[in-house]
Amino acid sequence: MRATGEHTAAVPIPAPSPPPPGTVTEDAEKERRRRRRAPRRNKQAADPVAAQHEESTTLPWSYRSMPPMHVRVTLDAEAAAAEVAGTSRSCPLLPKPDPVEAPAVEEGIERGHAFMGKFRVNAHNRNEAYCTIDGIPVDVLITGVAQNRAVEGDLVAIALEPIAYWTRMKGPNIACKPAMGGDSAVCEVSETNGNHGLKKGQTDASCRFEHCSNGQPVLDRMHYHHKNSGFSQAVKCENGHATVPESCEKDLNEGKMESERALQRICSLVYSNPGRRPTGKVLSVIKKSPRRNTVVGFLAPFSELPDAEQQRNQMNMQVSKRTNHRATSSFSGLILLLPTDPKFPHMVVSVSTLPDNVRKQLEEGDKVKELVAARIFAWDEESLYPCAHIIQFLGKGGQVKTHMDAILFENAISDTEFSPESMACLPENCWKIPPEEIEVRKDLRNILTFTIDPPTATDLDDAISIEMLSGGIVRIGVHIADVSYFVHPETALDAEAQIRSTSVYTLRHKVSMLPSRLSEDLVSLNPGGDKLAFSIIWDIDPHGNIVNRWIGQSVIFSCCKLSYDLVQDLICSDGTKFISAPSLEVHGIFEQEDVIKSLRCLYDITKNLKEIRFKGGALSLETAKLMILFDEGGAPCDSYRYERNDACFIVEELMLLANISAAEVISNAFPNCALLRRHPEPNLRKSREFETFCARNGFELDGSSSGQLHLSLSRMKEKLKDDPVLFDILMLYASKKMQSAEYFCTADLIRKRDDWAHYALSIPLYTHFTSPLRRYPDIIVHRTLNAVIEAEKMYLKHRRFPTGQDGCNEIMNRCFTGLQFSKDAVESKEGREVLSAAANKFKVPSSDNLGEIAEHCNERKWASHRAEEAGQKLYMWDLIKRKEVLVANARVLGLGPKFMSVYVPKLAMERRIQYDEVDGLSVEWLEATGTLVLDACRNRSPQSRGNQVKYRAIEEVAMVVNPSELMLSEEDEESGATESGCDTAKSVLLSDEAVKSQVAPAVLPLVIQDLNDIPVVLHAIGGEDSAVDIGVRLYVSSYFR
Repeated sequence: MRATGEHTAAVPIPAPSPPPPGTVTEDAEKERRRRRRAPRRNKQAADPVAAQHEESTTLPWSYRSMPPMHVRVTLDAEAAAAEVAGTSRSCPLLPKPDPVEAPAVEEGIERGHAFMGKFRVNAHNRNEAYCTIDGIPVDVLITGVAQNRAVEGDLVAIALEPIAYWTRMKGPNIACKPAMGGDSAVCEVSETNGNHGLKKGQTDASCRFEHCSNGQPVLDRMHYHHKNSGFSQAVKCENGHATVPESCEKDLNEGKMESERALQRICSLVYSNPGRRPTGKVLSVIKKSPRRNTVVGFLAPFSELPDAEQQRNQMNMQVSKRTNHRATSSFSGLILLLPTDPKFPHMVVSVSTLPDNVRKQLEEGDKVKELVAARIFAWDEESLYPCAHIIQFLGKGGQVKTHMDAILFENAISDTEFSPESMACLPENCWKIPPEEIEVRKDLRNILTFTIDPPTATDLDDAISIEMLSGGIVRIGVHIADVSYFVHPETALDAEAQIRSTSVYTLRHKVSMLPSRLSEDLVSLNPGGDKLAFSIIWDIDPHGNIVNRWIGQSVIFSCCKLSYDLVQDLICSDGTKFISAPSLEVHGIFEQEDVIKSLRCLYDITKNLKEIRFKGGALSLETAKLMILFDEGGAPCDSYRYERNDACFIVEELMLLANISAAEVISNAFPNCALLRRHPEPNLRKSREFETFCARNGFELDGSSSGQLHLSLSRMKEKLKDDPVLFDILMLYASKKMQSAEYFCTADLIRKRDDWAHYALSIPLYTHFTSPLRRYPDIIVHRTLNAVIEAEKMYLKHRRFPTGQDGCNEIMNRCFTGLQFSKDAVESKEGREVLSAAANKFKVPSSDNLGEIAEHCNERKWASHRAEEAGQKLYMWDLIKRKEVLVANARVLGLGPKFMSVYVPKLAMERRIQYDEVDGLSVEWLEATGTLVLDACRNRSPQSRGNQVKYRAIEEVAMVVNPSELMLSEEDEESGATESGCDTAKSVLLSDEAVKSQVAPAVLPLVIQDLNDIPVVLHAIGGEDSAVDIGVRLYVSSYFR
């Protein structure tokens, strides 16, 4: 591990003495003076730490100025007094570093003076960022200048501040209690960032439902079985606080590294102070985030900011020093780049690098209404802003294509053509399966096989077969396109597929991981032709038990391509009217009757498998998905809610079974270099919030396991048959408390086998095997399985067991891939030798390389997910923009004195309405009852010159109409009532007139509580010179407007 030189030199490890005079910038000096004053003020405050932190946020522009950090551990008066009393407040968790020679960052991490973590920025308040430190149950808060020029996604080294500066978590504090088996769990309750001065768009400290306090809440978490802390068994509760007995702490420290002992002490303090959140400071950037190279935004003059002239002159002086020339005018220096992602700071760009027409617009004081793609190339110690370089002008803002290109660039998704070197790896156009390849594979071409996919699918990577055996046994096969036959390791095609890692689908656009000739022709399991496949076949008895299993390479013949809707119709009808249906085209030796009969049998079997899976503790958070319809010209014209049908679950159950089987085989054979997929247990803090929310609204929730959570949600669904919107909200928040699933190399968690498990599926082992055309990890799993199968053949040949395809022992003798796994065979000398030889032959990645591949695939999968969500939002924005205004009902999720969070069920969106500092609107927040009262304010005095508060127009918050304008005839009202009561159509967006006839405006004064229904108006925001967004305003009526 090596830290980047950019920050390491500027930021030493904490030293007990302050830095020498003249090395501290003005902001750092203010910070020091503020902390010196803190003890005197804290004595008068009810909460010393909260008062200190509240004061810290009053520094203007503190989050933009990132001077070199000189972290002090000098005790203030209050902390010194506490230390004398035996309760040190000056960070007793860490041994004080040498006062003469400050160690390097690497040494500081090894000694436990510093820790590594991923830097995550609050999207609603860039002044706040969080770091997750492995082994500490609470995320560390980093604010203001302590962020030290780190940006979203950086891997940073941080040092913790003294406990006196830890922030206070809002809400009741629950004492931590040891969990079953001795492992402790920290019981956290909701936290909002009430310690910081709030501005528009920042966190509301009084929001009653904490999930809505931040559009992207921070991920505080507790792993119930975390092995890093090592001291949780020694924790006991005294007077509501956890303590570590001295004798236990001594025992635990024996044989531990310094960093592990430091973690133990930190966790001990966290447990002893459950109402405090640790705060820290960034020491250096260890690994720069790839998102530094994918910034998207708009160019703007400095006049966009307060005190613009002073900042522009300062930046021009800095660029003059850096480029050894003096700026001849204010426009020959730097201009602003305003990123569309609120997590990134404002940036500066050199005007001299811009085209002439852009420079002319800037000289005239105009904002350039073109989206630009840029990268951060420097952020000096003295700079207020990072310096960016424009890579490309993407196009005029407000156009869908421009913003879609920006989404792809922002997520580092390349839609360029594949390189000639990659295309040269493909076989010739006239290629056919060689006869010798068919001879070495299992021939399944005479078994009934078909595919089930969406009607528009072109890359068919999975097929299903079914065969009836004697004794009620059914043989079911899952056949996956054998991509590894064509994509060989250490080739240009393999390298490009690994870089892309996944296919990306953004409604109207697809970015493929593999060339279309491969994914849609050579490997795709299209009907009517022989195809190479990787198959897993099970023999299943009438009770749903698997009695036999076979895994290997095969050749198949798919007789038909089925769509989900067609399969749903076939399994739900008697089937006679489909025998001559032209949509059911069957190739080969089978008839339509055979296909229909097989589908019904598959449905019964998979239904039984699904019931068994959920009885075993699986969890489903399935909700309806919003889909967008497009007209002939490709423009969005409508949307609808889509729910998956039984045909989807047929495929899902079999694919899950195949992935589980593959995970078992590769992890047993290669326990140190298998690529698996894990799903950690839910975020504990969010779980507590969800339980509180359910209890407050009269629902019983048991979240002790995934199975119990599923049963609780099922009971809620039954109870809320007449209120599906509230159930959607419950599912929304149940999903929010979940952590992300991720790929990992088993060697990285070899001592933490419990962490291999998949929480939602409630299984110990899982991987991805079934989609190698669109996921690179599946290709790695195929190669690993090939190595296991090859090793098994070599082992059985050495042992002289029959392995022929027609032998009766073909399944029973499969000691590596069969149901009866032989650990003795794998661990024997012969077993180790054949596995090593097979791994070399198929180039199975080593544990070090596999860990890097897993990390890259995780990053690419999350980028793909972000791009798909952004694309969905973009087209919805365009749809609402075309309709200008959309009126709908919404449900209140959370309330506070400054904003509310609402859920719009028809669009499955959560949005925020900010109503503080609005001209003409009176706001009264009754915290004791959680009630908000909004009314028209007609006597507001005009704003005085000395008043710094700038009130917004009420039109920004609400669409206020006069009741006389909404008088409807009795016929219109009856028509509207009829339409609102008829909900058979899938469409959720109606014409503005039709919606207004269904949704009546609220009447001022408006009294609101949690979960109330309120009418809102949706409208498109931004696009031409700012990020696209969907805004929500109240829809109210008043005679005073």
